[in-house]
Amino acid sequence: MKHTISVIVENKPGVLSRVSGLFSRRGFNIESLAVGTTEDPTMSRMTIVVEGDESDLEQIIKQLYKLIDTLRVFDLPPAEAVESELVLVKVAANEKNRQEITQIAEIYRAKIVDVAETSLTLELTGEESKVEGAIKLLAKFGIKELVRTGKIALQRGSAG
Repeated sequence: MKHTISVIVENKPGVLSRVSGLFSRRGFNIESLAVGTTEDPTMSRMTIVVEGDESDLEQIIKQLYKLIDTLRVFDLPPAEAVESELVLVKVAANEKNRQEITQIAEIYRAKIVDVAETSLTLELTGEESKVEGAIKLLAKFGIKELVRTGKIALQRGSAG
């Protein structure tokens, strides 16, 4: 089962390395990792997606709290979180298919951020299922390049 973990850490050099090393030493593969400063520039939020059962999740949380730079750790079940991902995708385009690609972009509320003679680059944000759906439709045109931020998430409501 996939788990989304939000970790508030001190915004200092080496923290990311220590956190990723913890996962590596314990044999857990990080499926997605996004890090950025919070509303307080002395803290960063890490959103980590990892595969494991409830026992694995409990162990990960305990280990994260043992790191000196860790301030708070949250498990973010999908029903209790607002989740999103940012994707840039460069699609092969020509005069014949440019309109169809533009229509797909409109359906998925993607922005066309670059137009070239042989490609269109789209910026897409949303939940993983939305992103996957758009990529699947765009794949038939030929995806030249693709980059994803990985999932970012916040707890719903006033909690957190």
